[in-house]
Amino acid sequence: MANIGKKNRLRIVKSVDFGVYLDAGEHGEILLPRRYLPEIWGVGDKLDVFIYLDSEDQLIATTQRPRIMVGQCAYLKVKEVNDFGAFLDWGLSKDLLVPFSEQTTKMKEGNDYVVYCYLDEDSDRIAATTKLHEYLDEYGDDFKPRQPVSLLICGRTDMGYKAVINNTHLGLIFKGDAFKPLRYGQKVDGYIKAIRNDGKIDLCLQLPGQEAKKELADQILDHLKAQGGVSSLTDKSPPQEIYEKFNVSKGSYKKALGALYKRRMIVIEKDQIKLV
Repeated sequence: MANIGKKNRLRIVKSVDFGVYLDAGEHGEILLPRRYLPEIWGVGDKLDVFIYLDSEDQLIATTQRPRIMVGQCAYLKVKEVNDFGAFLDWGLSKDLLVPFSEQTTKMKEGNDYVVYCYLDEDSDRIAATTKLHEYLDEYGDDFKPRQPVSLLICGRTDMGYKAVINNTHLGLIFKGDAFKPLRYGQKVDGYIKAIRNDGKIDLCLQLPGQEAKKELADQILDHLKAQGGVSSLTDKSPPQEIYEKFNVSKGSYKKALGALYKRRMIVIEKDQIKLV
């Protein structure tokens, strides 16, 4: 069965002057316009296509890949606002609508927003919403502490940063765990820090505990060896320089240096560190 708003692999069943028709199961035959065909094709071949409603509300296929599909979140720009709502640039000729009823605040032309893409089951229309909490799960039964996840920063509160987890859930990065500046719409890798008693999800950008410390210490030693045994990246270096090199906070870096120093594996000087 073909899924509207998602990637499908469908068979070419008929060729016409303006394109080909694909077998979309219960949806019947769907047109793929000729301009989207690959250079080499034939009746009976299967193609990867995206299905959506065109401007005349007819199902149509394209080999273009939109920036967001049904069930996903993305950070998209508003191209136009009119009487129907806000229209987003998602990489297709027909823009993606965010109805006024699906906007937490009135969207403005030229601004970017984190949205969730959904399918209106009654009309088969693909639309988007900024009301993420109505579509994404806030409870972490599907996750375990220390599990790696993909994050999309979707808001900020007094406690920290709200983030979309793997397109399916919402969680929170507390200020103390955000050792680098985060911006709305930014994609980052992270981890499940803990599942709270109320079931909600706490996130972090680096693994806590001895395992992470050991891994960082090994990275520092490898870095020193690659630099001929000497590095200017010390415990006094700016946090951003440390993050760019090791993807950790300055505090974590200083602790790893201290551990290596205690094991007499490095010497820490004012403007450099050296292998022993």
